[in-house]
Amino acid sequence: MKLKNVLVSGLAAAALMAGTAGAMELKIGVAAEPYPPFSSPNSSGEWEGWEIEIMDAVCAAAELDCVLTPVAWDGIIPSLTGKQIDVIMSSMSITEERQKTIDFSDPYYNTPAVIVADKSLDVEPTPESLAGKIVGVQASTIHQTYAQQYFTDSEIRVYQTQDEANQDVFSGRIDATQADSIAMADFVESETGAACCEIKGSVAHDEAILGSGVGAGIRKGDDDIREAINKGIAAIKEDGTYDEITAKYFSVDISG
Repeated sequence: MKLKNVLVSGLAAAALMAGTAGAMELKIGVAAEPYPPFSSPNSSGEWEGWEIEIMDAVCAAAELDCVLTPVAWDGIIPSLTGKQIDVIMSSMSITEERQKTIDFSDPYYNTPAVIVADKSLDVEPTPESLAGKIVGVQASTIHQTYAQQYFTDSEIRVYQTQDEANQDVFSGRIDATQADSIAMADFVESETGAACCEIKGSVAHDEAILGSGVGAGIRKGDDDIREAINKGIAAIKEDGTYDEITAKYFSVDISG
């Protein structure tokens, strides 16, 4: 079963059961902004990446009829609660604050948050070392919350996409950026990132802000959907599909 790549057009139908012989139909929300290597559109407009393949595998294992539905990141939770989508699978960390509004599946990956800066800049991923520096973060992310909480002596610059923050580190318009370690590893290994930047290390973990791993976001009360997604996650981890997909993208275990 392959995820159908479509754009949102008007209000999406809520999850429904198509009879005993049918599958549960779900609109799976993914951030419309590219986030390689997890999810991004290729030159043909088809979405690809580790998380896209994981979605595909989870839906197949749970016998779900899934439609991939790109939504702007800063509106993705309102789109879920407003029933324009049925599930969020877009590298969303499970945090106490988000759990006040939505529920989550079991975690399907967990990676640390890191600081990236120019190779010539002698800094560590601490508030003291980054004091007086300009730190870029993506809007409406755990990284924005963390930076504003801890880097109080730094100037925090907020971007709509992580790629914009990366470009400003490369150009020298900001000193550093905080983001997920895997996404940043992909950047510093790229032609652009390798020319300028390196990972300076992981920030001190604060679970209340950074969360306990990444899970699928689900509306409160949609227990049947949560159970179906959990069933799919467990199945692909048990039968080796999860490891097979992960090995195509990463050299480290990200299952948490």
